[in-house]
Amino acid sequence: MKFDHLHRRELLALLCGGATSWPIVSRAQQSAIPVVGFLSGRSPAESAGVVTAFRQGLSEAGYAEPQNVTVDFRWAEGQSDRLPALARELVHRPVDVIAALGESGPAAKAATTTIPIVFGSGGDPVEIGLVASLNRPGGNVTGATFLTAALGAKRLGLLRDLVPGVEVIALLVNPDKSVGRVQIRDVQEAAHALGQSLVILDGGSDEKIEAAFAALAPQHVRALLVGGDPFFDTRRERLVALASQYRIPAIYQFREYALAGGLMSYGTSITDMYRLVGIYVGRILKGEKPADLPVMQVTKFELVINLKTAKTLGVKISDNLLSLADEVIE
Repeated sequence: MKFDHLHRRELLALLCGGATSWPIVSRAQQSAIPVVGFLSGRSPAESAGVVTAFRQGLSEAGYAEPQNVTVDFRWAEGQSDRLPALARELVHRPVDVIAALGESGPAAKAATTTIPIVFGSGGDPVEIGLVASLNRPGGNVTGATFLTAALGAKRLGLLRDLVPGVEVIALLVNPDKSVGRVQIRDVQEAAHALGQSLVILDGGSDEKIEAAFAALAPQHVRALLVGGDPFFDTRRERLVALASQYRIPAIYQFREYALAGGLMSYGTSITDMYRLVGIYVGRILKGEKPADLPVMQVTKFELVINLKTAKTLGVKISDNLLSLADEVIE
């Protein structure tokens, strides 16, 4: 009887000890900090501004590093062929959500059908197969788009206002990418309607960019439209330097170029797009499903003029253009 009594007492102690340990395990599981995978074709050295905007969006959704979220970055540094392997790294880590920026959306989607993905893209997400529709994305993917490629015709018009009477304008673009081919089509149609002579220059690599600028003078080009391309974003300092070296008035897609010394930029706000991606990532971490979140379209447009660069190039900015500018850098 004594043995039975001790046995029962030890058993009760074991059960009670186990019961008290269960909530501890549960609390540990509940307090695990979620991990967000950040996948980008850009380089970290030139992406501080957009990363800050992404973190701002996370903060607006209630998340801040290192308190309640971890962000694991993967950068392709302008080499888009690295994106599929980097996406697989994040999936195998694993992460709770993937923020796929720029041209990394398709690589992220190919890597997983279960981990939620929030893209930020300048292309048409339906056309490139990221989502079924903007209002009903379906599956594990949603995000934000700024459709920058569709603004080529508008940039051409602004460039003609900047340098009135210019006979030949060049478009620097990567014709091997679908987004580049769309821009060539749109800008060519706009140039034809305006009776504007247009030269297409291939900027698909560092070597081709250098050769394109060297070809400006022989082809009598007097103004340059730099197309929208994530590869160009990683080379914006070099592009701005080449435009200065060859003394060519140029227009670019993002404010970042004008801040780096570019003459003029016109496009949607890339920082606003990164902020929106951060907000959606936070909402998904709180339990919302990508399929229920419609694709957002960035609607904030910015015309930025760098007067210091204009003075260096000897370009006179008209009062009309200055009145249209959202920001003037002096």
